[in-house]
Amino acid sequence: MLKEERQRIILNEVELHNRIQLTDIAEKLNVSIDTIRRDVKELDGASRLRKVHGGAISLGFATYTPKRNSVYALEEKIVIAEKATRLLKNNSVVLIDGGTTCLELARLLPVELSLTCFTLSLPVAMELLHKPNVNTIFIGGQLSKDAQITLGANTINNLAEIKVDFSFIGTGYVDAQFGLTEFDWDIVQTKKAVIKASKKTVLLCISEKLNSQHRFKTCDLNAISSLVTELDPNHELLKNFKNEEIQLL
Repeated sequence: MLKEERQRIILNEVELHNRIQLTDIAEKLNVSIDTIRRDVKELDGASRLRKVHGGAISLGFATYTPKRNSVYALEEKIVIAEKATRLLKNNSVVLIDGGTTCLELARLLPVELSLTCFTLSLPVAMELLHKPNVNTIFIGGQLSKDAQITLGANTINNLAEIKVDFSFIGTGYVDAQFGLTEFDWDIVQTKKAVIKASKKTVLLCISEKLNSQHRFKTCDLNAISSLVTELDPNHELLKNFKNEEIQLL
């Protein structure tokens, strides 16, 4: 495989899933970790992604900027966020997860909407400061430099003290049979706590992530009340998810 093709695949994976591990990409492409490490270093030097210990993260995921010019599939994520706002009512208590799609939801909240909004995402919290009728509560804990969210025992303990009407979460991978998965164990534990703290959990997910899975399981699909994608709910790609009796938006 040519270097250009390898690097194209690396960029696509990191943009789609926000973060990747070198070992996973090396296995996927059947090349050495050193080869992938050199590719990632070169892409980092060209400002195409950001190299981190053991992997890489997308620039749109790692950099909070009003311009949003490095966010992957931005138009699709805007459609998802617009659909998700329809679930909100005045005086609801909600939780918004981290990630670029959840950040779009925070940006698109109607200014007249009154909400109490918990978040463990630093970029989401910063965006919510611009919403005059949103009471923002930041959930403390150890701050991840990569994901810009709080993680760990402190965060999980804080989540155990609340119960929100809706949580809006993202995921790295989702499959109709296997459920929601991630490659990061700490993020899985935090998402589990978010779901437990929610009366209803809404998954915001671009369609490219459908029918994919990784090693650490967050939950079965039936733990999710609604799945919001950019697709029409009757789209063929959502056929398997429709059989799982969750609301499709």
